[in-house]
Amino acid sequence: MALYYKEDGEQNEQIILFLHGGGVGGWMWDEQVQYFKGKYHCIVPDLPGHGRSRETDFVSIKDCAFQLIHLLEGKKEDKKIIVVGFSLGAQIAIQMLSQSPDLIDYAMINSALVRKVPFGKEMVKPTIRLTYPLIKYRFFSKLQAKQLYIGPNLFEKYFKDSNRMSLDTLTMVLEENMSFQVPDSYADVKASLLITVGEKERKVMKSSAIDLLSKRDRAQAITITGIGHGIPIAAPEFFNDILENWLEGAGLLLNTKVIPKC
Repeated sequence: MALYYKEDGEQNEQIILFLHGGGVGGWMWDEQVQYFKGKYHCIVPDLPGHGRSRETDFVSIKDCAFQLIHLLEGKKEDKKIIVVGFSLGAQIAIQMLSQSPDLIDYAMINSALVRKVPFGKEMVKPTIRLTYPLIKYRFFSKLQAKQLYIGPNLFEKYFKDSNRMSLDTLTMVLEENMSFQVPDSYADVKASLLITVGEKERKVMKSSAIDLLSKRDRAQAITITGIGHGIPIAAPEFFNDILENWLEGAGLLLNTKVIPKC
């Protein structure tokens, strides 16, 4: 089946492609679409194996990037393209940039893991076999949702989508996520980049942000104070301000801290 996506906003304006994280859906960007649709052409897919694209196999991060590049090439015309990705979506954005270095003009990379987790891929299958049956239970899903700052207003969407995700998809997503590394061709990327990580995220996520920053000249990186893994949902208005300020060339906001290049 074809990849599901929805479009909103000004069809003749610059494109913003929003890429969600693993285990959720395009709905995680509802607050961003509502805010930016007045000035931008917003495109929000459900990634393969997720939401309304659940019948489309999740094969790999590279395959997702290929499909999304193809989508953007059909929409671009003479428009500038902005890609905003979170977690798995940020990894896919990095892969898109690397596979097609001239296509994208701006990319905001949020909470991207780019350091291979030792033995992570090997541990996914035995761990998932034990935990997968639990996703059918609300108490377990609420614990998972809390980690992503998913509140009562979004929980039913999260619970519905997580229940529909197949064991094979979840396994493949986690294997790809834990083994992802920065492609060599990332050094050739032409786009301007903003890399963000939450102050309360794991050390490996902060190290990943530094890795991404150090490999690109036209990149900025910031730490967002008081936030863990989930800034677009945890503080959507603040996230929107960060993105808008960056795109318009304004200064950094309070509660953010610049990550210096090493």
